[in-house]
Amino acid sequence: MKKIAVIGTGYVGLVTGTCFAETGNDVICVDIDKEKVDLMKNGKVPIYEPHLDVLFERNIKEGRLRFTTDIAEGIKDAEIIFLALPTPPGEDGSADLSYVLGVGADLGKLMTEYKVIVDKSTVPVGTSEKVEAAIKAHATVEFDVVSNPEFLREGFAVDDFLKPDRVVIGTNSARARKIMGELYKPFVRQGNPILFMDEKSAELTKYAANSFLATKITFMNEIANFCEIVGANVDDVRIGIGSDDRIGNRFLFPGIGFGGSCFPKDVQALVKSGKEYNYDFDIINAVLRVNDQQRLRLIDKVLNHFGDVKGKTFGLWGLAFKPDTDDIREAPALYMIEKLLAAGAKIKAYDPEAMANVKKQYDFDIEYVDNQYTAIEGADALLIATEWGAFRNPDFELIKKNLKKPKVFDGRNLFGLEEMEERGFYYESIGRRTIVG
Repeated sequence: MKKIAVIGTGYVGLVTGTCFAETGNDVICVDIDKEKVDLMKNGKVPIYEPHLDVLFERNIKEGRLRFTTDIAEGIKDAEIIFLALPTPPGEDGSADLSYVLGVGADLGKLMTEYKVIVDKSTVPVGTSEKVEAAIKAHATVEFDVVSNPEFLREGFAVDDFLKPDRVVIGTNSARARKIMGELYKPFVRQGNPILFMDEKSAELTKYAANSFLATKITFMNEIANFCEIVGANVDDVRIGIGSDDRIGNRFLFPGIGFGGSCFPKDVQALVKSGKEYNYDFDIINAVLRVNDQQRLRLIDKVLNHFGDVKGKTFGLWGLAFKPDTDDIREAPALYMIEKLLAAGAKIKAYDPEAMANVKKQYDFDIEYVDNQYTAIEGADALLIATEWGAFRNPDFELIKKNLKKPKVFDGRNLFGLEEMEERGFYYESIGRRTIVG
């Protein structure tokens, strides 16, 4: 059993703290947001993440998971301190380390015995050295700074943490290596590796992984766009190349671009890090440029079909950047809404989890409804931006009944072409032929 403090209770921090508690550790989570901390003390999970609530409630009940706004209280007995703080992109795309370094300075003033400080936040190469310097400026005791990037998929974060493909730990300290190895041993009982490396390599591993996956998504989107030009079917192409085990079949589903808290921010930050060393990531720059265009691919189809959309109403299914999360950061749906509103269109939107976040963070003049079919009542077309499970097998007859005309613009390729043709829909998707009904 380890005594652990987790500073920051966003997606990464809360999942990290809860999952460590689940394996018998004594965990205290620290956050400056008193309202949020009070909510968690009362057993309420402040984010939507499948299966997190069960572990959260169980470990609070068992006394292994606690919360505080007092950083001194949080780290007092902790042997290991995880920094799970936000690193938002600055105007130039670089990661803002002010939260991480600020807490580092606070730790240096508060520590009275050896501790392992773990960078769990996604941070640029060289951050561990900056954190070490921030702590050392005030510390009077020994400590080690470790880089331990997370590889959690929103919607699958609990399972990813409890059953990781690999654990990456960056440290040159034998003492810290032993402590971190013991901590993660319960999570790799099936033989998945704990990969020890230096701190800079660990930091770059996270950025490289996300940038590669973003590149794979964007490559498939470009192939899909070309399929439409030449008359090929991207579904067949995807299967054809995904069957090659050198390529693999994951992250090859075309759509309307990537979003979320990780890919856009991390890819931009890697580009910015390169510039600091006078290195240009030509491929990754292209990925960002293509993704910006892809977010509006579906709206371009809508505008091309309707011409003037002023006064027309569109039902929008999906606001989150992906299913099984309420995260709307860089969600393609938000860019679609902006462009449609600017063109004078009206929007009725539905999402199973993300509507509250959009209402809170954006002043969009749109109608939010509590049912996917209500969203298309009297609408000129249905637009699909997020591939929630509930959207995959809908009541097609009710869709036809509610729409003015049976027109669907699908940014996630949820439906088969033959099926939509048989049902008499006008159907446009990504990388496939248009069904004219």
